[in-house]
Amino acid sequence: MNPSPNISHSITVRLEVPPGGTAVGHLTTTVESAGGIVTALDVAASRSDALRIDLTIAAGDTAHADRIVDALRDIPDVDVKKVSDRTFLMHLGGVIETASKHPLRNRDDLSMVYTPGVARICQAIAADREDARRLTVKRNSVAVVSDGSAVLGLGNIGPHAALPVMEGKAALFKTFGAIDAWPLCLDTQDVDAIVETVAAVAPGFAGINLEDISAPRCFEIEKRLRERLDIPVFHDDQHGTAIVVLAALRNALRVVEKSLDEVRVVLVGAGAAGTAILRLLLGAGLRNVVVCDIDGVVSTARGDTDPTLKWIGENTNPEGLSGTLRDALPGADVFIGVSAPGLIGAADVAKMADGAVVFALANPDPEIDPSLAREHATVVATGRSDYPNQINNVLAFPGIFRGLLDAHAHDIDVPVLIAAAEAIAACVEDEELNADYIVPSVFHPEVHHRVAESVERVAREQLRESSS
Repeated sequence: MNPSPNISHSITVRLEVPPGGTAVGHLTTTVESAGGIVTALDVAASRSDALRIDLTIAAGDTAHADRIVDALRDIPDVDVKKVSDRTFLMHLGGVIETASKHPLRNRDDLSMVYTPGVARICQAIAADREDARRLTVKRNSVAVVSDGSAVLGLGNIGPHAALPVMEGKAALFKTFGAIDAWPLCLDTQDVDAIVETVAAVAPGFAGINLEDISAPRCFEIEKRLRERLDIPVFHDDQHGTAIVVLAALRNALRVVEKSLDEVRVVLVGAGAAGTAILRLLLGAGLRNVVVCDIDGVVSTARGDTDPTLKWIGENTNPEGLSGTLRDALPGADVFIGVSAPGLIGAADVAKMADGAVVFALANPDPEIDPSLAREHATVVATGRSDYPNQINNVLAFPGIFRGLLDAHAHDIDVPVLIAAAEAIAACVEDEELNADYIVPSVFHPEVHHRVAESVERVAREQLRESSS
């Protein structure tokens, strides 16, 4: 059985067919019979003896695309000339670039943008370092830092292979937050080296976005950089996910008419994302949560020596539950998974409380098939784009950094994260809210602006309080 076609595996096939025959009609039916979808058919050129056609096709994966092309080659009188992977074409030469804000048209322009005029700017910043925010690219710049140790669902693929993801992240910063973001892929996975390197380049940035760094090293890296730098340090895999989960959960609980301080949550996954979700939910008012990892329910009785697991045991599981994930799930109001595929089944969801909420966020394969979860849960969310209620970090980080940069913030803490989550949740109006729409689209015209406004307001309030 072929996987479901998707745009990320789309191809364009250039081929030639005789004019006036039946070959053109066979193209679409052949693609559909092979399980693909034709998204465009363009005549690129016409001659008296042939039509040159560009056929754009959505396939399920690379192997599926190859099977579709083979089927096209088998059509009589069809000559396949070239096959192009559209995603690879988009990444040729990278997806971002730098540009000058001022054209260099003459010697006067050159004298002000560069020497000798630029020396006056240097002297001003030497006299007052804060002027770097006002007079340089620092004002609107974020470093996107990765060591390539936990890239998407691909694992430890290294800094070179991580670069396309960091470029894509920078493109999202620019598109949704009007922020200049710069990929910094470091060829080291040593905590000390990463901290020293980021600290050394920090003068050129107004914020640091840590990305795709594996746990538990990511916790120490973020902690040490926050202590050392006077600019916000944000690990998106932790806090971006946590913000959108909180936003989605607030709206999901509105659907089922429950409140955060009354529900019992089972959270599976005690890594970077799971720990950040837990901390933010507790900060937002959650009282009853049980955390599970590969060894089962986390509790003080387990005697964990890992600092993170020890903290989790001390701050969760008020009923003293023990055992496995399946032991903890009966009667729970909410399941949140940021772990591994196929951990629970429909029978497990059936044992949850009425009006159950299931966030199965492992990507690309969630903890439970969403269609199975929907048999018993009222609200289901995933990390995937092919189901309703996608928990997508893009809803959070562009607006968060926009607000932090506009506030000239020096750090980021829980009130800012909660403000961002509440702004995202508020973008779903009462008349729009339903079980299949608990978070807005990343293309919602207001979401990034509202997040930025809320974050800037809270960040400025904190700056005033710290200076008073």
